[in-house]
Amino acid sequence: MNWENNVRKVVPYVAGEQPKDQNVIKLNTNECPYPPAPGVEAVLHDFDCDILRKYPDPDVSDLVSVLAKRHGLSDSQVFVGVGSDDVLSMSFLTFFNSGKPILFPDITYSFYDVWADLYRIPYECQPLDENFCIRKEDYFKENGGIVIANPNAPTGVMADVAVLEEIIRANPDSVVIIDEAYVDFGGQSCVPLIGKYENLLVVQTFSKSRSMAGMRIGYAMGNEKLIKYLNDVKFSFNSYTMNATAIAAGVASVEDEQYFQETVAKVVSTRERIKKELSRLDFVFTDSKTNFIFAAHKRVPAQEIFDALRANQIYVRHWNKPRIANRMRISIGTDEEMDTVIRFLEEYLKDK
Repeated sequence: MNWENNVRKVVPYVAGEQPKDQNVIKLNTNECPYPPAPGVEAVLHDFDCDILRKYPDPDVSDLVSVLAKRHGLSDSQVFVGVGSDDVLSMSFLTFFNSGKPILFPDITYSFYDVWADLYRIPYECQPLDENFCIRKEDYFKENGGIVIANPNAPTGVMADVAVLEEIIRANPDSVVIIDEAYVDFGGQSCVPLIGKYENLLVVQTFSKSRSMAGMRIGYAMGNEKLIKYLNDVKFSFNSYTMNATAIAAGVASVEDEQYFQETVAKVVSTRERIKKELSRLDFVFTDSKTNFIFAAHKRVPAQEIFDALRANQIYVRHWNKPRIANRMRISIGTDEEMDTVIRFLEEYLKDK
């Protein structure tokens, strides 16, 4: 029996652990510790379930419209999908078809190489420097496309937009994707460059700063041609990717700008405070512009600390990979959660 010879085999992406016990401190998947905007809860509470017997709007018009308005774009410059993973995956499928290798950093979001393998796209990883920064010269060569997370994950490092613009400008024959999943926590967006470069696609998400990881909403912004091509692929794959509740909740989230800004400010304030606490405990880390801190201890191995935290119902993220095996990614939780983490680390590390 040779049917397995024709199976598309890939090594899948491994998501952060999702413990069933809700009475844990979960700081391993960069979720927002605060609830979505009050309007989101109101929409879901009052939602007319009779709507669900009909297909949702395939164009996601209401959500596209409020996102376009917020970013100063036209509706034809915005594409919405089921989380930024869906948007990025569809972008790989749509734009990376030259047969030339696409380029992305060696330490970055670990879904990029999975999508490349899934769609049989050749790729080359460009090494970050010793400070986990991209080297723009690595992207000044022939390629089939470029994808850069900014700020990067899991490092938290933000590249200057001027550097990214040099990369975009140097690659007019390739689509350059800037993945801005964490940009709201202190990064500078490339959205203002969309009018200058037709090869630029900027991707953002509701999963982090908008506290809606469970709703699965992501979106891309670019010139009209890029968005049309994305929609053509979407409608060749599944016309109804966004469900009616997600569309309504997404609109409510975008319409409450004040709550959004307040939530982001709380996360950033906690992040900066915890940087000082970790430094006091002899941790070193990159200057994160995200909702997590990428830390290593000066004496104690990351694996040991990770195991001790997990044994005490505190979940953070650790990868046993080259260059980052001695670091942990700690998502920013509430002030109370982070104080618990610091107290545990103080006690655990005092005799180390």
